[in-house]
Amino acid sequence: MSARLEPCVSIDFDSSTLDEVVTKTKDWALMHGVCMRSRQNFSPDSINFAPFVLVPSTFPRKEFEKAIELQTLVNEMIYRIANNYEFLKTTLAITNTVDPFTAQLFKIYTTVQEEGVSQAIALGLIRSDVMLGAEPEMPLSSFKLRQVEVNTIAAGFGWLGPSSGRLHRFVMQELGHGDKLQQLPENNALEALCGGMLKAWEIYNQPRAVILFIVEDTTYNICDQRFHEFEIRRQNPNVRVVRRSLTQLGRGAAVLDAERKLIVDGHEVAVVYFRCGYAPDQYPSADGCEWDARLMIERSKAIKCPSISYHLAGTKKVQQVLAEPGFLERIFDEAEKVAKLRDVFTGLYSLDLDEEGDRAAEMAIANPEKYVLKPQREGGGNNVYGKEVAEVLKQLKGNPERASYILMDVIQPPLLRNWMIRPSTQPMLVDTLSELGIFGVIIGNSKEILHNSMGGHMLRTKIHTANEGGVAAGLGALDSPFLVDL
Repeated sequence: MSARLEPCVSIDFDSSTLDEVVTKTKDWALMHGVCMRSRQNFSPDSINFAPFVLVPSTFPRKEFEKAIELQTLVNEMIYRIANNYEFLKTTLAITNTVDPFTAQLFKIYTTVQEEGVSQAIALGLIRSDVMLGAEPEMPLSSFKLRQVEVNTIAAGFGWLGPSSGRLHRFVMQELGHGDKLQQLPENNALEALCGGMLKAWEIYNQPRAVILFIVEDTTYNICDQRFHEFEIRRQNPNVRVVRRSLTQLGRGAAVLDAERKLIVDGHEVAVVYFRCGYAPDQYPSADGCEWDARLMIERSKAIKCPSISYHLAGTKKVQQVLAEPGFLERIFDEAEKVAKLRDVFTGLYSLDLDEEGDRAAEMAIANPEKYVLKPQREGGGNNVYGKEVAEVLKQLKGNPERASYILMDVIQPPLLRNWMIRPSTQPMLVDTLSELGIFGVIIGNSKEILHNSMGGHMLRTKIHTANEGGVAAGLGALDSPFLVDL
């Protein structure tokens, strides 16, 4: 029996009240950019409201504040890993032999290291994803943060995270609960993330240079991306943003000049912000032009977000190795920092073809419901759950490809009843569970950190029977935390 949190307000609405508040909130979302393009009926000229839950989800204030406080330490951890060539080389050595995508990323990394890095400064816009976890029989006050993963590339929802909070403020007022708005925390994610890009632009110190967004050929999560662009213009009207795909760049839109400045259609680029490039299918061309573009960018003087080293620092294998005894201590000298980070780690296990990997595989085959099988991929929809964990591991017995996965304990968050609102679908009253993302901004070179800050938050919620909860991947819904003292 899973533990439960109580909804922040009564959700037992009569049909007319439900219909009125849902209709109003859908319109509010459409008129305030809480939207995405449809994957089923795509048109560049139309958008749908993004899926959302009707009322904000109850979340323990103590654990929320812990996640906020921890973020600058997570930023520093990623910074230290990204600037540790030997650690990345050793940690990813086996993965590189069995996972072609990670191997190609690492090839770019080693190429640039051997040639000499043209731009020492790197920008990290990071999101640390956590869930509440505990055993079902434990009291709610015992629930603690457990880290799901750290995203170092295309960490989205800097717009949709804060806009979800504004949507829920509207809903709470419509329902007559305006007195509870102080329990919805302020969220400055968009300002903070765009401010980080502008700090990097200022460091580059070329007033006419642009910020380049690397985007998909077809963008569904358009509002989240465009509002970053518009916020940059709001904060500094003199900074222009250009959007190009890796394919466009690889087909001639980008060149390096003699000084290794990145020139895109005649514009010098100060900062490159990747919203694409984290999955193999985003490098589709047979001639490898997207990989050529990625290498060109990495060779350039532009400040990258992320640099290839930050991208590699966010791989699942790095996360798994850091959870092993003694490895965080190689990154940090301070025992207090190690203890704070280790406190949110969950069980992570290597699946390399050795005795340790065999033990982990046998453990998961015997109790597959207790584990998640995770490949070296971002973007949602890639993990393996439940009985399928055992089936995949049996198929991979003795196969070197097994080492391209890691194994993680399933986190058991409390359930919460809420209304799920989706386009072209009737509202559904369902049991849900949530995942909190905390944004961070870090700028530095190999010798020093120039800026390190927490940058707001986002909350995603899914039906409790769904294995993954990515809103952009069509699996979850927008949400915001309603803070309570348990």
